[in-house]
Amino acid sequence: MSEDEILLGIALTVVLAVGSQILASRLRVPALIVLLPAGFAAGTLTDVVHPDKLVGQDFPALVSLSVALILYDAGLGLDLRLLRGATRKAVVRLLVFQVLLTWGAVMAVGPALFGVPAAVASMIGVILVVSGPTVVGPLLEHVRPSEKVRRVLMWEGSLIDAVGGILGAVVFHSLVSGGLQPGHFRFGAFFGGIAVGLAGGAVGAALLWLALRLLRLGETLGTLTQLAVVVLVAAGCDAVYDDTGLIAAIVTGLVAANVPGFEMPARRPFFETLVQLIIGLLFVSISATVTPESLRPVLLPSLVLVAVLIVVVRPLVALLSTLGTDLARGERAFLGWMAPRGIVAASTATTFAGALAAAGLQDAGTILPITFLVIVGTVVVYGLTARPVARRLDVVATPRARPLLLGGDPWVVDLAHALRTAGVDVLMWAASEQQRARIEAAGVEPAAEELLAAATAPEARLEGVTSVFLLTDDDDFNALLSVVLRDSVDGPVYRIGPPPGAPAVVAPYTPGETLFSRELVRHTVASRHGSGARFRVQPASAPLPPGHETLFAVRRDGRLDPATEGGTLTAGPGDTLVLLEPAPAQAG
Repeated sequence: MSEDEILLGIALTVVLAVGSQILASRLRVPALIVLLPAGFAAGTLTDVVHPDKLVGQDFPALVSLSVALILYDAGLGLDLRLLRGATRKAVVRLLVFQVLLTWGAVMAVGPALFGVPAAVASMIGVILVVSGPTVVGPLLEHVRPSEKVRRVLMWEGSLIDAVGGILGAVVFHSLVSGGLQPGHFRFGAFFGGIAVGLAGGAVGAALLWLALRLLRLGETLGTLTQLAVVVLVAAGCDAVYDDTGLIAAIVTGLVAANVPGFEMPARRPFFETLVQLIIGLLFVSISATVTPESLRPVLLPSLVLVAVLIVVVRPLVALLSTLGTDLARGERAFLGWMAPRGIVAASTATTFAGALAAAGLQDAGTILPITFLVIVGTVVVYGLTARPVARRLDVVATPRARPLLLGGDPWVVDLAHALRTAGVDVLMWAASEQQRARIEAAGVEPAAEELLAAATAPEARLEGVTSVFLLTDDDDFNALLSVVLRDSVDGPVYRIGPPPGAPAVVAPYTPGETLFSRELVRHTVASRHGSGARFRVQPASAPLPPGHETLFAVRRDGRLDPATEGGTLTAGPGDTLVLLEPAPAQAG
């Protein structure tokens, strides 16, 4: 390819990777549903979107390192404290039964469906045991199931990718060394590969600790160090044994996220952006390597295989894995309807199919097109049906708000009581014992005293909190905390506005959402409440009484929307409003 063709190919690949995800977000469908056909169409219709021409023989190695970065990021999001009880039992069983039943089913039906040797069926089967956070994560964001279901599926997807990668490498080397015949699985190589990955993960975690803890690198250098360490340990492990770098990457992320002392930030915007870009680039690139000619002979048999995996294998895996757990029936059923194949299956097929074909294995060229069709089939089926199935099984997480109010002044406690009256599950935190006693006397749930100290740690997350309202009488404290807590909450952080001209150092210059109107600042609300004004709860359909100001709208589905300085709060049918009455003197 000429230099101009290479530049055009790279540009088109990036544009398709990003544009497909933008289009998917507008269509409200998982991105993979758009990425896969976009890459396939680009590879078919153009001569420049071809990774084997753009990158050459190094493409599988680049894919392996990219997947390692994805799994490292997935490892950073796994909290070992949550892997207990029913979650741990279900995850371990899912790993075992998903591997055994999927592999066994494909080996049983593969030769009859595709007319391929048992060795090819064995390779396809071990490739298709994986799922992965690259597909499970976006689908869960689309569906939003209950926290217990989400936790189980994310743990399973993250761990089975690494296990499946090692299994694929072991089966590949077993086939090559065994004369391209199945039945030569080398258990020593399998456990040895796991040992190599674990050792690489330990080395990666140690290097990260030295860099982040002892050298105290800043955010930019710290991010670059994480990239360098993950690439180093993944490449080193892969050089020792194929695909062991996946285990090293996820172990490094797990240790960094769960061992005290690493001071990893809770939000990683650079990594999140990088992972999204890598996912798009990989799916577009791998899809472009599949040709229409390779798909035609295996299209119908692959659809039958997809039906077997979705309708028979996965429900059986979920049934056996959740027996004796405290998971509800709907949660168990939904686990049986979520096993999409993703980037690790595609990368493993890309890596080993060509090598087996070069080694002389008959029909090895069918491995990649079959894998591609299974990926497309499972992603489309689960992507289009997972949300209605979750609703039917009643496992969709409730959108009801659970705000955290910081402050213990009388007006803040009265506001929390009004929100509770409107049906909002309010949590409150206050510094002094007197304020905490006032909160408990009002019947509002108090947060743990150490909550604020824990929440301000770099790696902390406020689990279950949907928004934070900073309502203390210290404007600078509110302003600073609005910046600190922004990365610890899965939702917005608001603060009450400071009085104009107040001797504040930070508050007037801190960006962020400010509550209520420009005139309704902290001292105004406190003064009106102290003069006898109270908070009133009424349906949105009722007329607004004279002099009352709307502070919050509690939506009929349980969401909580506040009035803000820069926005307009509108109410719909079935909503409930929280109003502030005028002071008695004003009313008179």
